[in-house]
Amino acid sequence: MITVHHLENSRSQRVLWLLEELGVPYQVKRYERDPVTMQAPRALRDVHPIGKSPVITDDGAVIAETGAIVEYLVEKYGKGKLAPKAGAPDRLAWTYWLHYAEGSAMPPFLLQLVFLRMPKSAPALIRPIAAAIAKRAQAGFIDPQIKSHLAFWETTLEKSAWFAGKAFTAADIMMSFPLEVAAARFGIAGYPKVAAFLAAIHARPAYQRALERGGPYDIIG
Repeated sequence: MITVHHLENSRSQRVLWLLEELGVPYQVKRYERDPVTMQAPRALRDVHPIGKSPVITDDGAVIAETGAIVEYLVEKYGKGKLAPKAGAPDRLAWTYWLHYAEGSAMPPFLLQLVFLRMPKSAPALIRPIAAAIAKRAQAGFIDPQIKSHLAFWETTLEKSAWFAGKAFTAADIMMSFPLEVAAARFGIAGYPKVAAFLAAIHARPAYQRALERGGPYDIIG
């Protein structure tokens, strides 16, 4: 049976959701974050050397990285669900969004998180300087990047309710995390299609079942 090594409040929530959409049996091994650093516990390194989540184990294989896990699960267990057929017009878009979600969409939010935390972690003497640097980086680089991505998502979703065409696919599961992070940390006022997408995925029964299996879910990073 598939085991999902699930870190609370993390990207691994998407893996639980995908498995619920596919109707594949799985078990969850939960890991708690350090209450001070919010980092994953060292126990995850016993599963994979990087010590990050998500990681799954299946038939002796250890698969890490959300996009790789999603591709593996859809290929092995999908039976044609949640992905356009190879050669279909929407297949290239499906592949693009599957990898864009982590490769391009998430880095600005990681930078945002780093600069938000930087003043608090700086020595007291230089904290005002660190705060000024963080504010300038946020306004001059990070915010414009995030707005650019939000505008891209909005125009894409104006053409279709889903990212890779008319049908809901695993690409939408992958894209859920950056959109949820944007809503939680930046705000999505002025982006009605993005808001509608989030409302639609949150209403899906499989999404709700994944929350029940994974536990409380608050965006960390």
